Amino acid sequence: MNFRSLLAPLFSFGGPPKLHVWQRFEPLGKGLAGTMSQFFKVREKETGNIYGLKLPDIAKLAPIEARFKGLKKPSEGEISLQIRGDHVVTTHECGLTHDGGQYILQEFLEGVLVHLRLKRDEPLSLDERILIIRQLAAGVQTVHQAGFVHRDICPRNLMIDGSGRVTLFDFGLTVPDSPAFLRPGNRSGTPNYMSPEVIRRRQSDRRLDIFSFGVSAYEICCGLLPWPGGNARAALAHDTPAPDVRERAAEIPDKLADSIMECLRPEPDDRPESMEVFLRKTARLT
Repeated sequence: MNFRSLLAPLFSFGGPPKLHVWQRFEPLGKGLAGTMSQFFKVREKETGNIYGLKLPDIAKLAPIEARFKGLKKPSEGEISLQIRGDHVVTTHECGLTHDGGQYILQEFLEGVLVHLRLKRDEPLSLDERILIIRQLAAGVQTVHQAGFVHRDICPRNLMIDGSGRVTLFDFGLTVPDSPAFLRPGNRSGTPNYMSPEVIRRRQSDRRLDIFSFGVSAYEICCGLLPWPGGNARAALAHDTPAPDVRERAAEIPDKLADSIMECLRPEPDDRPESMEVFLRKTARLT
């Protein structure tokens, strides 16, 4: 059985016929190759509109999607269409290509990855850090309110534009917020940001995103990870207490610091129950 036949039941779309991508769109520059997809900035030939075009790699997706066999998991595109908010990428349409692949048409995000700003050690004022963190929290809340768990919250999946708008993107690992999709052993995400229950291959829920958000917020505050980075083995340290963020960035307001450290608690039951709680506790900081 080939990859396309394995995934065919998972990616069935109604509506228009299969798309000849390069008949409808013109690529603007070279595409970017990601872990499981290619991404292009494109112009729609008929309208001149600019979009982001994501082409998932069916072969690379197959082992991941096989974990959910029999669960009728929606595709990344179908999930993306259901997640709408000011701080998540807008998906316009999705479907199948004429050659049996998939496509996801989204807004094209102008700006720079938050990850790159941190890597370059670009200065961020305290107000900028607070705004980035709270916008990220709002994006995660939007994902959860739509009924999904992102599973890869990290600065690499966060874009900031020239106006300061922060947008969460990449729903390639996102699953419905249901125990069946978050069973023990399903370890996915970026190791430096993984929650202890994911690292230890235990049953998880949306609070794994709250932990990953906490790691991201900590890094945005002080430019450092709470624990030494590395692979999944190094991430085993995530169930030990992290240094308080104020030890590395003394200017962080107590309300924000306390809320971030709560997100990093090893036990899910000890973390905030939702991003709404975090947003409420950190309101009126700027």
